[in-house]
Amino acid sequence: MSSTAGQVIKCKAAVAWEPGKPLVIEKVEVAPPQKREVRLKILFTSLCHTDVYFWEAKAQDSVFPRILGHEAAGIVESVGEGVTELAPGDHVLPVFTGECGECAHCKSEESNMCSLLRINTERGVMLNDGKTRFSINGKPIYHFVGTSTFSEYTVVHVGCVAKINPLAPLDKVCVLSCGISTGLGATLNVAKPTKGSSVAVFGLGAVGLAAAEGARLAGASRIIGVDLNSGRFEEAKKFGVTEFVNPKDYDKPVQEVIADMTDGGVDRSVECTGNVNAMVSAFECVHDGWGVAVLVGVPHKDAVFKTHPMNFLNERTLKGTFYGNYKPRSDLPSVVEMYMKKELEVEKFITLEVPFAEINKAFELMLKGEGLRCIIRM
Repeated sequence: MSSTAGQVIKCKAAVAWEPGKPLVIEKVEVAPPQKREVRLKILFTSLCHTDVYFWEAKAQDSVFPRILGHEAAGIVESVGEGVTELAPGDHVLPVFTGECGECAHCKSEESNMCSLLRINTERGVMLNDGKTRFSINGKPIYHFVGTSTFSEYTVVHVGCVAKINPLAPLDKVCVLSCGISTGLGATLNVAKPTKGSSVAVFGLGAVGLAAAEGARLAGASRIIGVDLNSGRFEEAKKFGVTEFVNPKDYDKPVQEVIADMTDGGVDRSVECTGNVNAMVSAFECVHDGWGVAVLVGVPHKDAVFKTHPMNFLNERTLKGTFYGNYKPRSDLPSVVEMYMKKELEVEKFITLEVPFAEINKAFELMLKGEGLRCIIRM
């Protein structure tokens, strides 16, 4: 048992007190884990667009004050009642969604959308008792997507923690707990391109480049990157992108441009922007008879997807995916092993590293659209 087990830990955390205002490094109290919970010592975390989105309070029900952060790696400090799957000292990745192991989704080989632990952006408390584990002078500080990794210690439901190879460098594999796995899995698990096939990727941010990396690993011969920022193409080549299309350079829909380039359409497409027009283009650019389009990006709540039914009748398939169809506890360890075997190149996603005290710098860079993933060293 660790010497701090069962006790309140005082540590540093970056608290978002109100929307859009710089995070403040505060001394917070982190309560011990309760039933089916674990307390983690976070060693590395990184910034994802989802953190920025909720920090800006663009969502309906953003809760403040809260501790953001969900892409991270750390070590188990202590475990609560009923936890047998993990032990103090285990190396882990906390995940914004979970795997209870008991519900219909967890028992299904096809789904990773756990009924109990799937992402909930509005809940700022723990499931067990409806309370927070963070406080400052008795005032509750709310959780974020069950992870809250912008804190030196955090408490997470055991079903949202993946135990990984202790030899894996945590400052690298921390980025696998969210965006990279989402894009990679969308291609490998859902689109499933075959060797020698053609793939179009819409949106060349970190998730889109991970989708391209998946196409590269699958042996696709043509990977067409689609983005409104032509400056992204050079970087995208490192991830296997062979051709680049900027829709602004053409006076016809980009799906027609891609169909002309590929003799009728690509074999697979992966949409990673969340823009509903890009979603329609991604679907309509796949080849009739066998083409499959996969939607990854999260659309605006009022968005409506419009396409002609003949596009389906002509044997095009449209699929959606959540977290790349990876079950966090069951599947994430194998993604880490892909990195350990040097199949998956994680380093090229990491463009900057800052100390925890400079976490606001990571936000500034993401708002400017600079870099892919910034690692925050705790």
